[in-house]
Amino acid sequence: MKRNALSVAIKFAISGALVGALAACGGGGGSGSGSSDSADTSSGSSVGPVSGFGSVYVNGTRFRTDGSVTSDDGVERETQLEKGMILKVRGSWDDRGEGEAQRVDYDDTIRGPLTSATWDDVEKTGALIVAGQTVRLDGQTVFKGLSPVDLNGVAADTYRVRVSGWQLDDGSFRASFVGVKAIGVDFDDDNEVEIEGVVENLDTDAQTFTINGFPVDYTSAVFDDDLNRDDLRDGIAVEVEGNLQGGVLVAREIDDEDDLFDDDDDVEIAGTVYDFDAGARTFFINGIQVQINGSTEFDDGLRESSITNGLLVKVEGEYRNGLLIAEEIEPRDGDAELEGVIESKPDGETLIVSGVRVALTSGTLIEDDDDDDRITMRTQDIESLNVGDFLEIEGRQRSDDGGFLEAIKVEREDDGDDGYEMEGRVTALSSTTVTVMGLEMLRGSADFSGIEVGSDVEVDYFRNSGGDYVVDEIEEDD
Repeated sequence: MKRNALSVAIKFAISGALVGALAACGGGGGSGSGSSDSADTSSGSSVGPVSGFGSVYVNGTRFRTDGSVTSDDGVERETQLEKGMILKVRGSWDDRGEGEAQRVDYDDTIRGPLTSATWDDVEKTGALIVAGQTVRLDGQTVFKGLSPVDLNGVAADTYRVRVSGWQLDDGSFRASFVGVKAIGVDFDDDNEVEIEGVVENLDTDAQTFTINGFPVDYTSAVFDDDLNRDDLRDGIAVEVEGNLQGGVLVAREIDDEDDLFDDDDDVEIAGTVYDFDAGARTFFINGIQVQINGSTEFDDGLRESSITNGLLVKVEGEYRNGLLIAEEIEPRDGDAELEGVIESKPDGETLIVSGVRVALTSGTLIEDDDDDDRITMRTQDIESLNVGDFLEIEGRQRSDDGGFLEAIKVEREDDGDDGYEMEGRVTALSSTTVTVMGLEMLRGSADFSGIEVGSDVEVDYFRNSGGDYVVDEIEEDD
């Protein structure tokens, strides 16, 4: 697939039918700008997954909203949104994490019957096949309606799914959100199936084409205002909605894309890197070309030399003449994991989990393995984490302030075991102790052979009767 066509396709996957005003998540309202005289304010668009409500949290900013939702996919109210859904928020925000939404848009990336599902609960990876489209799953994917464990190996055409995610350079998708319903239960949309991608194998006589190899019949399709039937050609990106008949998507609606940003917009956008060109210092994210320059700042241990295709990042900058000039780039993929028990809550933004200090941020996604559909406020998410709860945490290991884990996703588990586990980087080592994520652990009977400062390791450990943390087993993480 050519880069320009792919860029358009991925850009469309985020904007597509995002038309209208979502001003979600009651608990905000008000007409203030969300900033003070002493805070730097940006104005433009923020695109990323929802991490919390009250009003709506996107890219670490709490955007105040008026409670209504508009999309082409049956999402009309804040109560229909879920954590992990990728939104486009148009408005203003400040460097204190407060913002005012003028408009927030949502669009499904993929919707349709589930053909197959796989999931490795140890590696936290898997895949779905939906209408011929491959959807990649990972530890940051939010599931509603059914867990990935329950989905693993289900029979074809038992469930329907809606996916919100990012398209990758091979035409597959990385899911941020997967909603599951039984076949026969719809997602409040007349169209059974939605797929997005680049037109290939166009046959204007038969009125057919394919998207990622999946056949589309557009004989009876209605085209949007910006796309005419005669405009169809191989290489353009479209969104197709319709119904399946005999393995063919019979299109009812075909749309092209709108521009994602306006010129001179301030931009925050999260997505997966592709087409990285080290020489030109550019890469693409969600169909937007990002330009790195001498003023670009890299945060949380990320360096320009460590940018690779497939890395999930957040980019802040200014959109000029079709380029996003990057002012700041930070990683959104985790580099450390922790499984353990909450021992204390020193304050509202900090947990001590099996000896490790865990920092919660406004971008931290807090989930529960109990599948309930209630939308909770961000404050309730944090208050729901209690001493004694067993958590699985994905985050980034920080070395400042004595070392800690900055949480990207926190999931409370009903059934935790007695042992603790972590994956992270060794920051100190002696013949009797090892330190990871700021936690110094006694060697016990573990073998430290081959372990050195800087090693990525997997550690099983426990707390003894004297209150010390002791390594049970340690090995290098391949």
